[in-house]
Amino acid sequence: MQELRLYRSATRSTTISLQAALERGSVTERFVTRGFVGRRGTPGDPASDTARRVPPGQYLTSGFPVLSAGPTPRTALGQWSLSIEGLVREPSRWSWAQFMELPTRDWTVDISCVTKWTHLDMRWRGVSVDTLLEHVDLRPEAAYVVAWSDGGYTTNLPLADVVNGQAFVAFEYDGAPLTPEHGGPARLVVPARYFWKSAKWVRGLRILDHDEPGFWESFGYHNRGDQWREERYSGD
Repeated sequence: MQELRLYRSATRSTTISLQAALERGSVTERFVTRGFVGRRGTPGDPASDTARRVPPGQYLTSGFPVLSAGPTPRTALGQWSLSIEGLVREPSRWSWAQFMELPTRDWTVDISCVTKWTHLDMRWRGVSVDTLLEHVDLRPEAAYVVAWSDGGYTTNLPLADVVNGQAFVAFEYDGAPLTPEHGGPARLVVPARYFWKSAKWVRGLRILDHDEPGFWESFGYHNRGDQWREERYSGD
């Protein structure tokens, strides 16, 4: 029996049956995340700008670790779409061609993963979530977002955490199309939260009036995931 280990510290972990997760229908094996182990960087002078940009408990890397195991979804662009549904007057949906016609911009942001790596100045191109929301009329009770992806992965965020320039759907990384291994053809990116909130292979945003934990959140990860507060696990 395979097991999925959610590490809370070097000496304590919570273990659940992967089979139980699969039976719940909330995940496939492709979303089993392995902890990334790499060489710890040296932040340098604590007074430096670089050191101030690294959240507590993190180390610097210049790479872009791939943290999913198993089959990677490879959706043909002709079959891809992105939707906004839920608490909106009328849902909106974009084909790949329509999505590429939306206003885009470049983003240079720092990314921190719950597995403790931080990569500074990662360069992306994408469409702001604000731009997407301009195409729907949110109902007054709208307060939360659940991002859902190919393969069944979900993650939850307060609506307030993805508006006003805080989140975007990326289709390029470092000047090239986003590869499937890193969530291509498009992934959600929410730089102010641990990277599991930046759903790979994103296909839609569901707007809710209540909080609805996503995959990792339902297995003990923190509901919000603020890296500056080290909100890694429930109770942190």
